[in-house]
Amino acid sequence: MNEIKKIDITNEKYPKLLKQIYDPPKCLYVLGNTEILNTPSIAIVGCRETTEYGRKSATYFSYNLAKQDITIISGLAKGIDSFSHIGALQAKGKTIAVIGSGLDIIYPKENIKLAKEIIKQGGAIISEYPIGTRPEKEHFPARNRIISGMSNAVLVVEAKEKSGSLITADFAIEQGKDVYAVPGNINSLNSVGTNNLIKDGAIPVSKFSDITL
Repeated sequence: MNEIKKIDITNEKYPKLLKQIYDPPKCLYVLGNTEILNTPSIAIVGCRETTEYGRKSATYFSYNLAKQDITIISGLAKGIDSFSHIGALQAKGKTIAVIGSGLDIIYPKENIKLAKEIIKQGGAIISEYPIGTRPEKEHFPARNRIISGMSNAVLVVEAKEKSGSLITADFAIEQGKDVYAVPGNINSLNSVGTNNLIKDGAIPVSKFSDITL
C-alpha cells in the first residue's frame, strides 16, 4: 500500500492520549497519514455479526461525526467496525483502523480493499505488532486497549452479551473515557451487551449530537 512508519513512544507524533494508559505500546507501526493520530476522535465498535439496524446505526454515527472533523477509530473487523470506517469514508472524513497483526497481513482478507481506501482518503492503519505477525486470537483483546486509548470516547453500536467490543468499553472506563451506547431491541441478541452497558451507566444515544468530546 505504501511505506510503513515506526513511531516510538517518544516521537511527537505518537498519540498523546495513548501515552496516558496503563500499558501503552512502546512503538506503533503506521501505514498512511500520521498527522491524524492526535486529532479529536471517537472509537466506534460493535459485533461482527450485525443486523441491518446495527449497520445503519454505525454508518449514521460515523458519517455524521466524521462530518464534524472527528476522526473515527475502529478495528477493521467484519460487521460494525467495517461500517464505522465506511461511514467516515462516505463523509470524506478521516478514519484509523487498529489491527491485531503486522501491517503486511491485513485481517480479515476481505477488508484489504477497505484498508486501501482508508489510506487513499488520508486515514491510517496502525498496529503495535511488527511485520510478519499473524492475527493470533490473543492480539485482538490487546489491540482494543489501543482503540479506546487513542480515542476521546467510545461508542458501542451493537454487542452480544460477551462481545469483544465490551472489552473495549471496559478499557475505556478504566482509562476514564466516556462510553456511549446505542440502545437496541430487547428481543435481539445483538442488543444484550449494549443495553447492559446502558444499565451500568453508559450514555444512551439516538442521534450524533448526543455525543460530546
